This record gives sequence, structure tokens and C-alpha cells, in this order.
Amino acid sequence: QLQLVESGGGLVQPGGSLRLSCAASGFSLDDYVIGWFRQAPGKEREGISCISTIGRTNYADSVKGRFTMSRDNAKNTVYLQMDSLKPEDTAVYYCAADPRLRYVSFDPHDYDWWGQGTQVTVSS
Repeated sequence: QLQLVESGGGLVQPGGSLRLSCAASGFSLDDYVIGWFRQAPGKEREGISCISTIGRTNYADSVKGRFTMSRDNAKNTVYLQMDSLKPEDTAVYYCAADPRLRYVSFDPHDYDWWGQGTQVTVSS
């Protein structure tokens, strides 16, 4: 069964850090483009980072320099290290993949496989 499971969310103060994990089962993450997305209340789902099959990462301007995406092929898991967190980073964070996608994309409509999401709240 194909499955993506996010974990690592929580409450953190502004300026703090969190590391999100996205564990896959039923397929190998390194065979697919993987994206991290987030959705704040009342807002559309936003693509923030993605990693290609060869490990190249791309970031949205809103997180560039603060977030780092990585992949551990042995654990079949991708990570999102989030540093210097801001209140505007508060959202539900999702990882996603799609078997047809052959290029990095920040468009959520390009992805069919989604995790359940993990809540990140940045507040003092």
C-alpha cells in the first residue's frame, strides 16, 4: 500500500527550529520527485520545497535560506529542517509525490499522493 506519513510538527517559538519527516511505504522515494507543501487557515496550499530524483533541491522564496530539504534513501524518508521560524510559517505541512512527475514542481495539482499532514505552530 502506498503511503506517506509526516511527523515532527509542533509548537515552537519564533526563531526556533523544527525538523519534519516524511516516511514512505510501498514505493521508493528516490524514484520520484517529492514536494513539501503547507496550508495555512483560509489560504491555498503552497509549495515550499521539492527534491528531484538526483537529489537537487528547490525552495520557494518564502523559505529560501531558512528551510533545508534532504532525503535518506536507506530510511526511505525525506526531511524538512526548518530554522528561524516565523509566525507566518504556521500551517499544516504535507509531503507529496506523483508517479508521473518527472520535473520539480511547486504546483500541488501536479501531485496525487499526499500524506495526512502535520501541524506547525510558531507562536510566543
